[in-house]
Amino acid sequence: MLEARPSKTHGVTLVAQVAKLHRQRADDLLNEIGLHVGQEMMLRALWDRGGVAQTELAREFGVQLATVTNARRRLERNGIVKRAPDAADQRVSLVFLTNEGRERRAAVEEKWSRLERESFAGLSGSEQELIRDLLSRVHHNLSTRNPGQPFPATVPMNYLGRPSPLCAMMFF
Repeated sequence: MLEARPSKTHGVTLVAQVAKLHRQRADDLLNEIGLHVGQEMMLRALWDRGGVAQTELAREFGVQLATVTNARRRLERNGIVKRAPDAADQRVSLVFLTNEGRERRAAVEEKWSRLERESFAGLSGSEQELIRDLLSRVHHNLSTRNPGQPFPATVPMNYLGRPSPLCAMMFF
């Protein structure tokens, strides 16, 4: 059982605990609207684009193609996405949102806003910016082959258009 307020501990342990709690809470909130953690990421990737190849989604998310395929199958069974062959290359299958998938946008954004409010409750605006900056740096260090190199100007963004390194921990 995780403590409500962990005592001083190794940073990596604390990050792992926070990531686990964040994922569990995200899953609880997304289950309220019939989704599972990671599926909302696929929806987000499709909201502002036409069809996207599964290989492109896997590369974008940094996961195996099989992971994207499994998520796509679940969403397809629920009528949220559909597949169609790429007109330019019939060997490629593109993933598109259905009307149901597009209609889920407001609900997903509301759940992510709620998760963000709950996650950062009790922190001042400057503390929230600081934790975003620090977690973004940790994310950068762990996602590159050259930890400690200069931090890039762009970081993953959440649904509110702000840096969201916690989202990066949530993929599938």
